[in-house]
Amino acid sequence: MKRYDYRGVLEENRKQLQKSIFWLRRSYEICRKIGIKSEYSEEEFDALETLVSRFARTTDLLVHKVFRSIDRMELEEEGSLLDVVIRAEKRGLIASAEQMRLIKDLRNRIVHEYSSDFIFDVLEDIFDYIPQLFEIANKTEKYCQKYDQSVS
Repeated sequence: MKRYDYRGVLEENRKQLQKSIFWLRRSYEICRKIGIKSEYSEEEFDALETLVSRFARTTDLLVHKVFRSIDRMELEEEGSLLDVVIRAEKRGLIASAEQMRLIKDLRNRIVHEYSSDFIFDVLEDIFDYIPQLFEIANKTEKYCQKYDQSVS
């Protein structure tokens, strides 16, 4: 039977998250300068749309890849998304399960909305939640560093 490389999977997922955070941070800095206003140029709209998309992708990577990889490293049962989030809260990676629910709800609104005008409805929330996502990713990276030193 082939041995599953839990550490390798976690490391790969961390790398993907780090890249995603880099690009999200870049978009966030650009879009903070644009700000929230009643009308946008085409270039500004493109930048905002990119920001919203990167927010959704980063949220998915964090919850579905990295948090689940940590669970596997720590021999936790697969469980539901709620189980994953509750364990992340117990590890101190998120302030509360409610915080992550709000971020995931926003991600779901983004992914399931097909009108481009919805961006205007979510921008304020996006600007509020992105710094929280950066903080969660930072805490998660620090938490995972303990696996860098451990022996296979």
